[in-house]
Amino acid sequence: MRKDHRPYAVKKAHLKFQQWYARHFIKPQFDSMGDGFTFLNPWNIEVFGAPITLGKHANIITTSDHKVRFTVWAKEKGKGKIQIGDCCLICPGVRISSADEITISDNCMIASSVYITDTDWHDVYNRVHSLGNPGPVHISENVWIGDSAIICKGVTIGENSIVGAGSVVVQSIPANVIAAGNPARIVKHLDPDIPFVKRSDWFSDPAMLASDIDQLDRDNLNGNTFSHWLRTLILPKNTD
Repeated sequence: MRKDHRPYAVKKAHLKFQQWYARHFIKPQFDSMGDGFTFLNPWNIEVFGAPITLGKHANIITTSDHKVRFTVWAKEKGKGKIQIGDCCLICPGVRISSADEITISDNCMIASSVYITDTDWHDVYNRVHSLGNPGPVHISENVWIGDSAIICKGVTIGENSIVGAGSVVVQSIPANVIAAGNPARIVKHLDPDIPFVKRSDWFSDPAMLASDIDQLDRDNLNGNTFSHWLRTLILPKNTD
């Protein structure tokens, strides 16, 4: 489709259903989850194990073929933890798997198909009864991880840094750099004199943000009728 043909009322009802579904079925699976979350297709979020926590104003986007998975599976009691801060964006296909500890700070953006893990899940020699040798992963505030990157055990990524698409991070990355490649290496240093606009700035006035988005939907869907929407579903045209 070239555009969204739904009437405003239909889209609004769909958004409300998604929020209800997330509160009723997804939120109870987390040890804690902050207010102001927005989940797109929350039925494609899979949560296994504990503890897993999610901060306020989380934005999780999923598709049917790219589910988002949070997994804690520890070999020792008291191990295994996923902690995600406020105002984080998690895109389709992201997998976060912990046997030790994974901490993601506020304002992080994690692009599609990223994999974050704190262990190898098999030992080099014992490939049956071992989860390998875990090491905690710490992702600092305002980090951006590009599409299909892999973040491996024992890694710390410094504040504001960017991990390029398809990179494999096996060693820690300092703050305020861009790292890319396999294995990831620093390719650029960010300018410390340029201020960052963070996701928390976007959420500084949640009521105003919700009003602005709602008005945008009203404008974009203006003129869409129920009968026209049904026609595009049953008898779509190449101009739709």
